[in-house]
Amino acid sequence: MSAEQTVHTVRDVQVLRIPSGEQIHLPVGTPVVITQALGGSFTLLVPSQAGLFRLSGEDSDAIGHAPVAAPAAPEGQEGAGEPKTEEAVWAALKTCYDPEIPVNIVDLGLIYSCELTPAEKGSDVSIKMTLTAPGCGMGPVLAKEAEEKIVGLPGVARVAVELVWDPPWSPERISAEGREKLGME
Repeated sequence: MSAEQTVHTVRDVQVLRIPSGEQIHLPVGTPVVITQALGGSFTLLVPSQAGLFRLSGEDSDAIGHAPVAAPAAPEGQEGAGEPKTEEAVWAALKTCYDPEIPVNIVDLGLIYSCELTPAEKGSDVSIKMTLTAPGCGMGPVLAKEAEEKIVGLPGVARVAVELVWDPPWSPERISAEGREKLGME
């Protein structure tokens, strides 16, 4: 869909204001522009609200799209039910996107560490992540999305995602792939 094409909400829906994370109500008939549709969610420009908003994929019917399930991470090399490798967890994290930037949180350099430890039923996963700005209200939303995508992997027992601020994020942390997507190289 073209970023210039305006659509209207076909039902009332709750969205999150970017970057504050404040939940607001959009009534039926609200004009919106889809600026990004990645990772199972939509970023909407809402002229009447003077800002950007995140719409979950489960609510995409409110903008005339079929409900979108969050993308599954690629399968690891282990069999179903066995602990996944760190690479499978990283692949799941690559399906999480910053709502303002069309690059996943891994390539943005927001993930500082990923540790798997054996547990009674699979592996416990501990993630340390940051944000591009400490005041961003989307942090809990992105952390929850990462947790939900990882806990859905076979063999993962528990997930803990911690937001950290040291060291501070800087654009130098963006991967080569992310830089290419952003036209920085």
